[in-house]
Amino acid sequence: MVFQLKQAVEGIIPRKYLRVWGMYTTRFYGIFLSGKKHQCSCCKKTYNRFLSYGLKKRENALCPWCLSLERHRLMWIYLQEQTNIYTDQVKVLHFAPEHQLQEHLSKQPNIDYTSADLDMPTAMVKMDITNITFESNTFDVILCNHVLEHIPDDAKAMSELFKVLKPGGWAILQTPMSKEAKTIEDVTLTDPKEMERRFGQNDHVRIYGLDKKDRLEAAGFEVVLDDFVTKLPKEVVEKHYLEDDEIIYLCKKPK
Repeated sequence: MVFQLKQAVEGIIPRKYLRVWGMYTTRFYGIFLSGKKHQCSCCKKTYNRFLSYGLKKRENALCPWCLSLERHRLMWIYLQEQTNIYTDQVKVLHFAPEHQLQEHLSKQPNIDYTSADLDMPTAMVKMDITNITFESNTFDVILCNHVLEHIPDDAKAMSELFKVLKPGGWAILQTPMSKEAKTIEDVTLTDPKEMERRFGQNDHVRIYGLDKKDRLEAAGFEVVLDDFVTKLPKEVVEKHYLEDDEIIYLCKKPK
């Protein structure tokens, strides 16, 4: 329902206002879902269930209060429990910033935070991911989630991210995934309906297969496939409505 409403109004409401509109709309719906059974790990609000979302509707996907999806709630927990992002002095580059994370990370006293995107109005810097203008070896941490599937020259984008990451630094580079061995892509497609049919969204040019690791390694990264979510207690996964099979692509730059 929410996803279909979003699609309907995208051509009417300017993009910079769309998230605000969506947030107030879902918060209204959230009144009818109040309860203590489940909690969003990002905003800490509790509900009996979350809202459904997606072209192929996923139940209990969208937090009515902060609009987090399953991947955002998992990332929030992962950053807290598995990384040094809150304990060390770090310089962070965040591409296509999720607003929950941007609001939170930008306020942390130990984090020198920069968000970037070519089109997103909430990003601090307007920048093409295939032409990152920061100097080499600038950032300790890079967050770039659900971006690369939009980029025709993803090899160039991966190379640019590797370039600006410091030796010994790490990046989390999440994308939609299939279980196929090979990535399926067609960067020549321009028909949104065909892109949606083949890749799951009308502005995607590929859906990554298991060879995504090879593609990242070709850019220079050491890639750790972290099945962190499978190690969480079942009650934690259910409490926050996490996808129980998402793999974290933790990409490190050798020292």
